[in-house]
Amino acid sequence: MSVKVINTLLFCLLCSGLCAQNQNYIGAGRSQNVTVTSSSNHQLYGGLNTASANKTIDGSGLEGDLMEAARFLSQATFGGTMNEIEDFAAQGNSFETWIDNQLAIPATYTTDSVELFYNMGKANYVANGGNAQNYSSRPSWRHFDYAWWNNTMNAPDQLRQRMAYALSQILVISSQGTLNSYGLAISNYYDLLLEYGFSNFENLLLQVTLSVPMGNYLSHLNNPRTNLAANLFPDENYAREIMQLFSIGIYKLNIDGTLQTDVNGDPIPTYDQNDIKELAKVFTGLSVGQRTDGGSLYFYLGIYNADFSVPMIMYDTYHEPGPKTIIDGHVVPGASGMTDIFNAVDHLFNHQNVGPFLSRQLIQHFVKSNPSPGYVQDVAEVFNDNGSGVRGDLKAVLKEILLHPEARSCTWVNDPQQGKLREPALRFTQFARFFRGFSPHQGGRFWNYGSFFDDRVSQHPLHSPTVFNFFGPDYVPGGPLANANLVGPEFQILNTNTSIGYADMVYYWVESEILFLSYTSDALNSHITDTDLSSLTELAKDMDALLDHFDLVLCNGQMSEHTRKVIKDELNQFLPSTNISSRIKLAIYLIMISPDYVIAK
Repeated sequence: MSVKVINTLLFCLLCSGLCAQNQNYIGAGRSQNVTVTSSSNHQLYGGLNTASANKTIDGSGLEGDLMEAARFLSQATFGGTMNEIEDFAAQGNSFETWIDNQLAIPATYTTDSVELFYNMGKANYVANGGNAQNYSSRPSWRHFDYAWWNNTMNAPDQLRQRMAYALSQILVISSQGTLNSYGLAISNYYDLLLEYGFSNFENLLLQVTLSVPMGNYLSHLNNPRTNLAANLFPDENYAREIMQLFSIGIYKLNIDGTLQTDVNGDPIPTYDQNDIKELAKVFTGLSVGQRTDGGSLYFYLGIYNADFSVPMIMYDTYHEPGPKTIIDGHVVPGASGMTDIFNAVDHLFNHQNVGPFLSRQLIQHFVKSNPSPGYVQDVAEVFNDNGSGVRGDLKAVLKEILLHPEARSCTWVNDPQQGKLREPALRFTQFARFFRGFSPHQGGRFWNYGSFFDDRVSQHPLHSPTVFNFFGPDYVPGGPLANANLVGPEFQILNTNTSIGYADMVYYWVESEILFLSYTSDALNSHITDTDLSSLTELAKDMDALLDHFDLVLCNGQMSEHTRKVIKDELNQFLPSTNISSRIKLAIYLIMISPDYVIAK
């Protein structure tokens, strides 16, 4: 039996929890009072590992626990480093303990870094002979990109960072548009997701509603009441999107996420155009809550001098008076502007759709594209009641998502409906965190601007082209997935251009050893962060050792024998004594573009 088969079998036993805790058997690690002798201790991988006799029974030579650790961290973080994978496995792969520890870590925010990196970039620009007046007058989207990547690479609160990223694709704003030159608007909104992503969803939804960046993006900032004489009516943009995208969706759902239907078998809409018109009246009268220049506040104040960290405030004179009848006949009484908003958000939050609607999307972002109705229902029930009578507890929801059998057990790993296409941004983060380089010209900071990547793969965090994200949760690609009635959200941005673009990016990372690029004007001497492949030199002397390593950290033990053979045949052309670097680079390149890596199971 090959090492590959043995590792796969052990991986399945570990991740499914089927190992009998009180039994001794070969490989169980219970070797007390057992002595094993052999004629030799075989040297593997050029002497890097020894197949000693004791390893026959103590399990120390197998990597199932590391595979499961790597797989879990690929779901719950932006990609585990080797140290993180080994530490997690050494602690017994206690998923719940790891989650609890992560939930307790304070948030690592982006705004302070945006301001710091802006000042550093401006100083570097001047030091290189530039005129300070020609540098951007405020932090822009690229300074946020620098801060986002620095957090992704270094922040200890990886689960919180990963949750904020998932929420940023549901509660969407983007640097592509009017916020392009307002880096602090983007960072303060993202910090809001970091702060409230582990709180109650009602609180998060309220904070998003009152956010100045969101108000600007979806045009309910400076949204006035009806003025018939001027033929002026409340803007309906936010009213539509808070229902369609942020809370309840278009159609009524059962608790398991399946559609409710009428007597004709047609789906039942959750709202109609009149509901949008009435809800739009609720979101009137809001404007900037604080200025950065100390000036006076007034309705219609723009965002040029807005303090993006302070929520919008209500100007009741511009708020639509009187009661408003929104979805399901609920009457918002119209006592005051802020009372109307609290009332409407609370009504949406308590709608029966929110649990399954949000739960399904979060499962898709963390684990799989096609969760079973039972998985959605289990998570939605936790949303409805965390066990202590609390609705909307996002910590409990996330914990249920990551600990659910569909996320953890080998039975589900091997199910043909399991898995998802890794979105390009998460492929990048995993590669970057594992092969992290170092740029002395940036003081060791990981600065990267998103346009270079976005232009090639149609994705970069907070660069969505529309409020509908880069891809929709219900996107169905043609072919086998459509024939099987399955969705594949990330396939919406997979086409001939982005496929080649992604391969080009991997080439930059691997062959050119270019990991990150900052703007040349922001850096001294060099704007490039290099990829670091130096740790692989010894492993690369043996092809099996190298492929075993990448199977573990990239494919999580799921590299097929076919893929392994194809790559190994290609690597055979490089003699280890003279072409170590070429062997390493080709191996990484081929694995990173292989279906065994690109499809996460």
